[in-house]
Amino acid sequence: MLIIPAIDLKNGACVRLRQGRMEDFTVFSDDPVSMAGKWVEKGCRRLHLVDLNGAFEGYPVIGEVVAAIAKRYHSLPIQIGGGIRSLETIEYYVKAGVSYVIIGTKAVKDLAFVAEACRTFPGKIIVSLDAKDSFVATDGWAEISTVQAIVLANQLEAYGVSAIVYTDISRDGMMQGCNILFTIALAAATKIPVIASGGIRNLGDIKSLLDANVPSIIGAITGRAIYEGTLDITEAQAYCDTYNS
Repeated sequence: MLIIPAIDLKNGACVRLRQGRMEDFTVFSDDPVSMAGKWVEKGCRRLHLVDLNGAFEGYPVIGEVVAAIAKRYHSLPIQIGGGIRSLETIEYYVKAGVSYVIIGTKAVKDLAFVAEACRTFPGKIIVSLDAKDSFVATDGWAEISTVQAIVLANQLEAYGVSAIVYTDISRDGMMQGCNILFTIALAAATKIPVIASGGIRNLGDIKSLLDANVPSIIGAITGRAIYEGTLDITEAQAYCDTYNS
């Protein structure tokens, strides 16, 4: 299982939101490229980038920053989400060197787009299922749909999606632990690999995910915990590497 640092970008700065609220954020750095380097030095094997402005605007806002990070750390897999709602945007990021492009709102509203994206960019598409009380949220988490996360995950199986990022919105940025039970249920309900996200606070949460013994949970995204120092990436990744050895 991979420990994946999150770099959430708002107005060009690295921030962390609480429960996805754009007005409730903490700025951790105004240099996203250097912040990426910090996590690379600590041994991370993938980066999770989010264009928060893009998620609300519906189109990429910080594409140049993402491209700069991808160029600097070209050997590291990078996944980007936020405002990705066209094939042209996906093409831009892929050409910039991004390994995976994350579709969120558009996946809920237009499954045909997901299918087309997977055909056009095979192996490059991840879908983000950001949910509250099991229902998927859209438009930067501002709207809660009537679509259940597990139902949508099952529908996505036919399209060739590389992974699902599951986030419990109520826990995101709150340092209350991730929703392990629903993450396990989601992973058990779909053949698509799952990446856990939202609320991870310390090594105990990582241990709980591993103890669930669900091989299809392939990663855990962490944000506030690594910025505030309650989780050490190097230690957590080492624990994952030796867990089944």
